[in-house]
Amino acid sequence: MNKLFILGMGPGNKDYVLPVTTLAINSCDVLVGGVRHLKEYETLGKTMIPLDKDIDRVMELIRENIKDKRVALLLSGDTGFYSMLKYLRKEFKPEELEVIPGISSFQYLAARIGETWQDAYVGSLHGRVLDLEPLLRKHSRIYLLTDSNNSPQQIAKKIIGYGVKKITMVVGENLSYENERIIEATPQEIIEQLNFEMAVVVIKVEVEL
Repeated sequence: MNKLFILGMGPGNKDYVLPVTTLAINSCDVLVGGVRHLKEYETLGKTMIPLDKDIDRVMELIRENIKDKRVALLLSGDTGFYSMLKYLRKEFKPEELEVIPGISSFQYLAARIGETWQDAYVGSLHGRVLDLEPLLRKHSRIYLLTDSNNSPQQIAKKIIGYGVKKITMVVGENLSYENERIIEATPQEIIEQLNFEMAVVVIKVEVEL
């Protein structure tokens, strides 16, 4: 059986896909991934398998194709941070996987705002509940992946509800795409913005709480 290639696709734009990842994609017969990733490679003549909520069906198709074809699974951001890799390690032996990392949206946004992030708390709110208040008291920088239920506006409302002062937020929306938008503002100003699309939030605690 061939190896399954697990590829980190970076923040979104193909310019931020690593050359080694592009080589792996070109060498594979079958590409599995989200619609926006597959669309970028639809002219290559590969077999495309959209990644959807029916994970069992997708796994069945991967196992069937990998017997005699080279298969790549395209994942957003970096493979090592809240990706499918943890799940896939339960489904395949380590030697059956070839993992290539990608540039995370945290890396990208930190670079765009000219800051380091080695001392920051990093987390994901994709389908998760996070107790934010103690984090605000412990960390001067907090990086969060958001979703529709845990939007930048919802995060801002929580911060205001805690009564925390001297905090600014950076919201990076559609990072690396032509319609990218990066806003630095107070929580109240973030609440007044229109709804954000794919977004990463940085919370800056400017004073000791």
